[in-house]
Amino acid sequence: MSLAVVHTRAKVGIEAPLVTVEVHLSNGLPGLTMVGLPETAVKESRDRVRSAILNAHFEFPQRRITVNLAPADLPKEGGRFDLAIALGILVASGQVPGKDLETCEVLGELALTGELRPVQGALPASMAAIECQRVLVVPLQNTEEACLPDQAQVYGAGHLLDVCAHLSGQQRLSLYEKQQTSSALPDADLMDISDVKGQQAAKRALEVAAAGRHNLLFYGPPGTGKTLLASRLPGILPTMSDQEMLEVAAVYSISGQHQHHYRLRPFRAPHHTASGVALVGGGCEI
Repeated sequence: MSLAVVHTRAKVGIEAPLVTVEVHLSNGLPGLTMVGLPETAVKESRDRVRSAILNAHFEFPQRRITVNLAPADLPKEGGRFDLAIALGILVASGQVPGKDLETCEVLGELALTGELRPVQGALPASMAAIECQRVLVVPLQNTEEACLPDQAQVYGAGHLLDVCAHLSGQQRLSLYEKQQTSSALPDADLMDISDVKGQQAAKRALEVAAAGRHNLLFYGPPGTGKTLLASRLPGILPTMSDQEMLEVAAVYSISGQHQHHYRLRPFRAPHHTASGVALVGGGCEI
């Protein structure tokens, strides 16, 4: 079989649209052509994939290889497609069976040695895979994050050979079981409103805003305690629901940040000289 189809996920904000990696081997001068709006990091995957396949003791096909990243109008960025491209080449060349690829999605960047490196946005990809009723294969460093949704089925792999052995049936990967953590927030991470002395009117405003989920604006000269008061708001808000927790965790995931407790409500204190453009994340997305 000279054609293989592998499912993976792109990263567009906190969304993870499906990307189908189609690999076709044909006669002609040896080479690898990649289409489907790949950016520079994606185009460079041809060298990473080639070295990873050779160092994993597979044969890199000396044929004309065409890799299509569909849909063609969706820009692709990052090294998250490396594993899918490598598996597509191995399946299309008949070195690895591809019967299980229809029910799974893969995500991961390849090192030249074939080891899998973590990627950003594993959680949105996991949530999208649940909707499509597919299992997700991710690098080991992304397993805990990808398992945050209760219905997630996640395989963790450390090397390209691990995934190939799983597809071949030689050594199946085991579903990752997420660690059981307490839903209670650690006291050390919460700022207590009792630390604020005085400011009775402002504290009352905080309580009303927290109870009714209202917006709140503090204004006044520097040093009057506006930031001090605002930083105590997460401590009096109710614990986040599972859906709210997943939304917050998705933002951490796409930004590459690691949060030890996702149920802790986020709080940001930008400097007072920050411009309005900087506050909302200025710039344009092409």
